[in-house]
Amino acid sequence: MTADPENAGRAGDARRSASPGTPKDARGRETREKLLGGALRTLTEQGIAKTSARSVAAAAGVNQALVFYHFGSMDELLAAACRHGAEQRVTRYRERLAAIGTFAELLQFGREMHAEERAGGHVAVLAQLLAGAQTQPRLAPATAAGLDLWIEELEAVLTRVLAGNPLGELTDPAGLARTCAAAFVGLELYEGVDPDGAEQVLASLEQLASIAAALEELGPLAQRAVRHRLRRDGRR
Repeated sequence: MTADPENAGRAGDARRSASPGTPKDARGRETREKLLGGALRTLTEQGIAKTSARSVAAAAGVNQALVFYHFGSMDELLAAACRHGAEQRVTRYRERLAAIGTFAELLQFGREMHAEERAGGHVAVLAQLLAGAQTQPRLAPATAAGLDLWIEELEAVLTRVLAGNPLGELTDPAGLARTCAAAFVGLELYEGVDPDGAEQVLASLEQLASIAAALEELGPLAQRAVRHRLRRDGRR
């Protein structure tokens, strides 16, 4: 049977319009990126209570209907924006995290990143989404996934810098990484009402870094004695 040239042509057109890499796909990706960026800006500048399809579309410079065309709902857009924002931030700092060799260097990096992220309003996005997840449970998995991106990076650093240190034998890097991530977000909120108190938190962490450094400098016999004491205390 001979194929109908006209139908074959229409089928080819349909395949071309649906195939990746077409101008239509490129425009769609561009619109999604604008909406994700618009959602992040709106969360940062207005908070989750004022983040709506209208406000996000206005920030993105697109038609409001495109929010639902590309994401289906505001919850889905906010979830995607959370993942998108976290991926951007983690990628930005990944090389610096990989170069950290001591606990003190990690804390110094934390101070610098805290200042950078606070100035850019990026930590506020996670804080807003965490708050929103309390009343909108559909946001919780995406917000947790965004935090997990940070936790994975922190766990790798903590595992590396605590290796060989007596503290490392009694410290769970995964749990400590989650503690650091939670503290980082909480510090953003705390600093807004008590800057001096937030500074005390950072100073206390630096004291811990000094203790870790001092333990690393002990000789083998002294380190063995410290390990024995820490294990004994841990069993009580």
